[in-house]
Parts: sequence; C-alpha cells; structure tokens
Amino acid sequence: MTTETQTDIAANIEAVQAKIAEAATDAGRDPAAVSLIAVSKSHPGSAAAAALAAGHRVFGENRVQEAQEKWPPLKADYPDAVVHLIGPLQTNKTADAVALFDVIQTLDREKLARSLAKEMDRLGRAPDLFVQVNTGEEPQKAGVLPLEADSFIKKCRDEMGLPVVGLMCIPPIDENPALHFALLADMAARNGLHRLSMGMSADFETAVRLGATEVRVGTAIFGTRAPHP
Repeated sequence: MTTETQTDIAANIEAVQAKIAEAATDAGRDPAAVSLIAVSKSHPGSAAAAALAAGHRVFGENRVQEAQEKWPPLKADYPDAVVHLIGPLQTNKTADAVALFDVIQTLDREKLARSLAKEMDRLGRAPDLFVQVNTGEEPQKAGVLPLEADSFIKKCRDEMGLPVVGLMCIPPIDENPALHFALLADMAARNGLHRLSMGMSADFETAVRLGATEVRVGTAIFGTRAPHP
C-alpha cells in the first residue's frame, strides 16, 4: 500500500469522525458516545494496518475465514484493536467466531444462540452480542422479525445467559432509513438495551441523530471494495 493511500485512509477516518461529531452535537448527544466501526471486510490487511497506524482501533468484518487470516497478525501488533463480526454467522463457525471476535452483531436465531452459549462456556470467552433485527421484514435478509424480537431477546438473556448488549439493523435500500433506525431505538429502549449498531456510509449521520452508538462505515474510509470471489 502506498504512503498516499495510507494518508487517504487516515484523512477519511478524520472526516467521518468530524461528521459523526457534528451529527451528535446537532442531536444534543456526546460525540464520544458514538463508536466508528471501520468496515475492513474485503480489503487487505494493509488497509486495516493503515487505519491502525492512524490511531483507529474498532473494525468490522463480514466473514469468519477472512478475519482469521487478517486479524491475528494485526492484533499481535495492536492488542487493543476491537473487531466486530457484522456478517451472517453459520453455526459451524461459532467456535471460530467466539475465539476471534470481540463483538458479534448478527445473532438472529435460536439455534445460533444455543451454539454461542455452548462455545462461550467451553472457551471461557464471552464476546458482546447484538441481536440483528430485520426491520424491513425482507425475506432475503437475515435478522429476527420485529414482532419476534422481544421474546427472542428475553430468551437469549434470561434462559441462555447470553451477553446481549444491543441491537443491529440494515434497512432496506429503497426505504427511508430513519424509520428503521427509530424502530430499532424504540425496541432497544423497551428491552433495556443501550447499544444500537445502525448506519453505514450513506446514512450514518441520520443514524447518529436517532441514537446510534455504533456506525459501520467502510466505503467512506477504505474506498470501493473489491468483489469477493
């Protein structure tokens, strides 16, 4: 990676952080209450390393296998890096995910919840968990349906003892994201959850104004991703 590209990544992070701060201030919120997740999925380890060198520490990955290849050497150099899994998790990858990630944002079904509980107990490691809610009720998209979310959250916390700390959503691309962010915020408040992962490169400022505590930004930091083979 060229020095120019490294400089661009550092400048992009600074620009996004400034927009987060402005949106938070406009909404009467403390900008420090919003964490920027730099989505490094499908980008090489050198891109994440450039962000780490610029002082950034929170990242998002979509695939367990890609993260396994990328992050152990990076974490060896930057042990305070925090890596979120923001893509779908198959139950056969649960052990690997629990061992690697600090946060798993895509808890969306009972089978996965039970698998996570088993592996957390076996490995003695408990990443923070977000329940993914399919706020648009899109059949092709992962996530618990809104009407089923309350009971699912209760079962995960009370019956399985899982460390559910927040909710995550990905609004439909052809709808006003604010409606979905507001729905998720209401759901979180109703269930006593204080973290909201919502908002991406195109709409993170709206998400911040509606209470996001984590925003997932990739393109605005690292540029367009290479297509995954």
